[in-house]
Amino acid sequence: MADEKSLGAKTPRRLGFWMCTALVVGNMIGSGVFLLPTSLAPYGWNAVFGWLLTIGGAICLAFVFARLAKAMPRGGGPYAYTLEAFGRAPAFAVAWSYWISLWVGNAAIAAAAVSYLSVFFPVIGQVAGLHAFLTCATVWVFTAINCRGVQLAGTVQLVTTLLKLLPLIAVMALAAILLAKTGPSVLMPFEASAISPSAITAAATLTLWGMLGLESATVPADSVDDPERTIPRATLAGTIGTGLIYLLVCSAVVLMVPTAMAANSNAPLADFVSLYWGTNARDLLALFAAISAFGALNGWILLQGELPAAMARDGVFPRWLAKSSAAGTPVRAHLVSSLLLTAIVLLNFQKSMAQLFTFIILLATSASLVMYLACALAALWMVFKGKMTGTPLFIAASVVATLFAIWTLIGAGAEASLWGGVLLLAGLPVYWLMRPRRV
Repeated sequence: MADEKSLGAKTPRRLGFWMCTALVVGNMIGSGVFLLPTSLAPYGWNAVFGWLLTIGGAICLAFVFARLAKAMPRGGGPYAYTLEAFGRAPAFAVAWSYWISLWVGNAAIAAAAVSYLSVFFPVIGQVAGLHAFLTCATVWVFTAINCRGVQLAGTVQLVTTLLKLLPLIAVMALAAILLAKTGPSVLMPFEASAISPSAITAAATLTLWGMLGLESATVPADSVDDPERTIPRATLAGTIGTGLIYLLVCSAVVLMVPTAMAANSNAPLADFVSLYWGTNARDLLALFAAISAFGALNGWILLQGELPAAMARDGVFPRWLAKSSAAGTPVRAHLVSSLLLTAIVLLNFQKSMAQLFTFIILLATSASLVMYLACALAALWMVFKGKMTGTPLFIAASVVATLFAIWTLIGAGAEASLWGGVLLLAGLPVYWLMRPRRV
């Protein structure tokens, strides 16, 4: 027990409010915002209502995570909350599937970042295997940054988050200028007959991918300064801010670009800007898209190391994964996660990037939905058991978050639910092997 305490006390708390907020915003705004308008274009105004629905559900989830973090400021976030509410087995199942979604999803983010660079360096797509090599190299660069310490990782996250916001601000500014000059005529006409619950549901299912990561600040709680106050504020501020950015940016492209053009675009934001400001803006948007993906990768790599370390400290993962470096970072957990990530990239380098990206999104989303549902239920259960103070607002938010998680799981489809079940089953051997070592 003393050894476990020393492991927990070894990690310095160095992430403040702005770095935690940057972690939330930076993880949520990755490569998705630069591609989502293409998927949403066929839905027109239904996409706007889909965003409003998703943002509302995400804010309820963020409120739940904020209150859970305030009540239990422990490393591991979702794992710690489900452990307190439901015990080791459910907590392990949630954390296991979530951890896999982290390093599997990072493979897609790293590949997307390198793909954006191919705009400037076409040789990346011309030489067989070069894309995979550069993807792996990118992963290890950011793994090294995170191994140096959370302070450096947090600084990188803050800088890349500020940089990635610039093109999104440019899109919002352009949309505002167009509306001021031409009025509502620049927008797609609103037709009430075209609005339908099924179309809104389909659009909202797509928009959920953009909101994944709202829980990011809760995972490295052991490395956060004043976590009881910092994490709740950063979680809510990051989620609300990101939701507004998504709503304005994606709606501008969907409603101001011809549907056929937006629906067939590989770079919808770049096409939007080039349509009204000229073609030179396209390359600039590609550069910022790469920066955005790199920033998201940095933040998600931070989580893929912190989560297994927290589980190791609790005895459900091998204890040697919990050992911290002099800088207070779980280097071994980072190395194991990145090795698994590298294997995913190398084993699939012959697949088309579209096939790989689609499969990984499915895998990551299904695992995250299971985690969101478990944490919302954990909040309600702990209020019922008297382990948390349950104000009417918090109970209402938890109920809405639970219903939202169930609704999105259903909307994700049978295939996503199947893969979520596969992830949970894959962890059973590890859980049973570690049983004799838990006290």
